[in-house]
Amino acid sequence: MSAEDPNAGEDADAEEEEDIRYFVRIGQTDLDGTKSVERALTELNGIGHRAARIIAQKADVDRRAVFGKLDDDVIERVVDHVENFADEVPEWMANHQKDYFSGETTHETGNDLQLTRRQDINRMKMIDSYRGVRHKRGQKVRGQRTKSTGRTEGTIGVNVEAIKEEQAEEAAAEDDE
Repeated sequence: MSAEDPNAGEDADAEEEEDIRYFVRIGQTDLDGTKSVERALTELNGIGHRAARIIAQKADVDRRAVFGKLDDDVIERVVDHVENFADEVPEWMANHQKDYFSGETTHETGNDLQLTRRQDINRMKMIDSYRGVRHKRGQKVRGQRTKSTGRTEGTIGVNVEAIKEEQAEEAAAEDDE
């Protein structure tokens, strides 16, 4: 910074702000380019904090770097690692293990995850498996307690306000007689 040009430092900051890509597209999802790589990847359905950290590590990217400031080839490396995530991690870490038809283990992301999950639930409903029947009835599926939680009917227990209103009406009716 020189004495002749006091605004030289501000221009460099402005140019740095302009180089950022505000939206980075992976699959059918727009990710926020102003966030760090790890945080931006977690916006993608099927990618959590742990998976995002592993993807950034495998792609040789600093997980704290701003996603929109990365070069195109670095972003392509990240996209490749997201698409091939199931091949790079142990089988237990993938989110769709042992597919019903193919028997393969895959890691679904984005809309594919929602579509696959919906198809699996519909298949369970059609064959009337225990989990399918629970899904049909709208009950809890994974063995949780249902005696006191998950009730969807009206009020449970004593409704004090309604009792007080009824007593007030009865008292008013007795006063009128």
